[in-house]
Amino acid sequence: MTQRIAAKITGVAGYVPPRVVTNADMEKMVETTDEWIRTRTGIRERRFAEPGVASSHLGTEAAKKLLAAKGVRAEEIDMIVVATVTPDMLFPATACLIQDRLGAEKAWGFDLSAACSGFLYALTTGAQFVGAGTHKKVLVIGSDVMTSILDFKDRATCVLFGDGAGAVLLEAASDSEGIIDFAHDIDGSGGCNLYMPGGGSLNPPRRETVDKRMHYVHQEGQQVFKYAVRRMSELACQVLERNGLSSGDLALVVPHQANLRIIRAMQERLGVDDSKVMVNIDRYGNTTAATIPLGLVDAVEQKRLRKGDLVLLIAVGAGYTTGAILMRWAY
Repeated sequence: MTQRIAAKITGVAGYVPPRVVTNADMEKMVETTDEWIRTRTGIRERRFAEPGVASSHLGTEAAKKLLAAKGVRAEEIDMIVVATVTPDMLFPATACLIQDRLGAEKAWGFDLSAACSGFLYALTTGAQFVGAGTHKKVLVIGSDVMTSILDFKDRATCVLFGDGAGAVLLEAASDSEGIIDFAHDIDGSGGCNLYMPGGGSLNPPRRETVDKRMHYVHQEGQQVFKYAVRRMSELACQVLERNGLSSGDLALVVPHQANLRIIRAMQERLGVDDSKVMVNIDRYGNTTAATIPLGLVDAVEQKRLRKGDLVLLIAVGAGYTTGAILMRWAY
C-alpha cells in the first residue's frame, strides 16, 4: 500500500546520560576485550543511566530540549507517542509520566512496544493523526534504559546496548515535503531469537524467574543478524521501488544502530556509499528505540541533511518487527 501522509518532522532532539562506559570499562565488568567488541559490533563506548533514572526521565529531557529549540510551549502539544521496551513500569504508560513532567495538559498519548523498530512504528502512528487533520503537533519519543534489563554475566549481549532517548515533532506538511511512504511488517516466528521471557503474564516476577535470570535480554545473535540484513534490505528496496526511486536518489539512510556489520551488509546490498549512511553506534551502542532519532540529531548537527533531501529510515527489531519510512527532509 502506498499512502501519502501529510506530516513532516519539524524538529529533533536527543538526550543521553552523562556516564560514558568504554570498552575498557566493560573489560572490568565481564570477560571481554576492546578488540572483540569493536571488531564484532563497531562499538567503542556507550552511555549508562544511573540507578533510579528511567525511560521517562530520558524521554522528558529529550522532549524539553526539542520544545525549547522550537520555541513550542508544552500546552501546544496534542499527542505524545512513546516507543519503549523499558517502560518505567507496566502502568501507567511512560507517555503519561512524560506528559505530566512536561506540563502538556492538552496532550493524550500512549506507549508503543516494537523494540528496535519502535520509533518508526510510533512515527508512522503519530503521522496518521497529523495527516487526518485532527492533531497539529505530535511528539514522538523513543526512549530506552536497556541497562535495566541486561545480564552483565552474558558477555554476548551486555556489551551491545546503551541508554538514551530521542524526540521529534510532527506537524502538517505540504505536498513536496515530509513523509512520503512507509512499510512495516512483523514475523512472530522469530520471537524466540530476541526476547525477555520474564515480567509479563506468562512468567510474572517470582523467585523462580529471578533465579533463572528470565528478566534479562536473551538473544540468538546469528539468527538476528541474518534476518536483519535480509529484511532491512528487502523493505528498503520495496519502499523505493514502489515510489519509482532507487538507492541512488537517497541523500541519507538512517538505519537502526544494532551492529556495524549489519549496517554495512545492508548498505552493500543497497549499493549506498558510506557518505550516505548515518553511523553513530561507535559512541552510543544500541539504544533500541532511541537509535534512529539520535541518528537524526547527529545528521542535523553534522549538516548532513538539507531541506528537500530524500531520507530513508530503516530498522529491524525483536518480534521480529521491521519498519521503513521514506521522507523529504523538511528543514
